[in-house]
Amino acid sequence: MLSRLYGGPRPAGGGFETFSWYYFRISGVVLIFLVIIHLTIMHVTNDVSCTTYAFVAARYANPFWRLFDWLLLTLGLTHGVNGLRVVIDDYVRSPGTRLVLQGIAAVLLLAFFMLGTITLITFQPVAGSLGPACLH
Repeated sequence: MLSRLYGGPRPAGGGFETFSWYYFRISGVVLIFLVIIHLTIMHVTNDVSCTTYAFVAARYANPFWRLFDWLLLTLGLTHGVNGLRVVIDDYVRSPGTRLVLQGIAAVLLLAFFMLGTITLITFQPVAGSLGPACLH
């Protein structure tokens, strides 16, 4: 059974499936730009060997980068788990098994979202442990 949400017309009648259909498309486009920016900053303009604790601490001194990383985390997790939900709907026949698998996916989404958010909010550089700066 192929998904009604991929490659076909948008679901009619509104509700959660229509929201999910739009969310997939909008979050996918936004994620493309966020990932390109992230890869450019972390792997093109900065030497990978220089991506150290000091680099992250300096980057997170600016609230913009914390918000940027939180947005990347949020959209990436929700987009991915929404896709997993669609796959589970398409390929798991038993309603009970489908409910259990979707529940596990939801718990994992919540756990990883909370871990990432707590890390981004509470990160404080430890004085004296930044190490040497990377010189080009």
